[in-house]
Amino acid sequence: QLQLVESGGGLVQAGGSLRLSCAASERTFKDYAMGWFRQAPGKEREFVASVIWSGDSTYYADSVKGRFTISRDNAKNTVYLEMNSLKPEDTAVYYCAASPLFWTRRAADFGSWGQGTQVTVSS
Repeated sequence: QLQLVESGGGLVQAGGSLRLSCAASERTFKDYAMGWFRQAPGKEREFVASVIWSGDSTYYADSVKGRFTISRDNAKNTVYLEMNSLKPEDTAVYYCAASPLFWTRRAADFGSWGQGTQVTVSS
């Protein structure tokens, strides 16, 4: 399993942008598909985006498509989530996660999780 540490969360006004980063501890980072999930108060954790090991293919939840971009730098063992045109409904704790599968969007398939970073979007 990977040790994952997220950073970059914070408070932003609606329409603003944030960039989340997730650093992995292992050089085997490139062997994992990476994903971002989020959990708002009183709601279940939901899929946001994922990227395959090479970074060549990405997948998004419909709610963030066109606004968020997931990317990875295998040389830096880091995955990013660029979030633009943020909305109050994007407010949540954001988690990065790693899966040994080629690709998945199911939380149960991700065996390594970060501690989460809070994103708050004010209206």
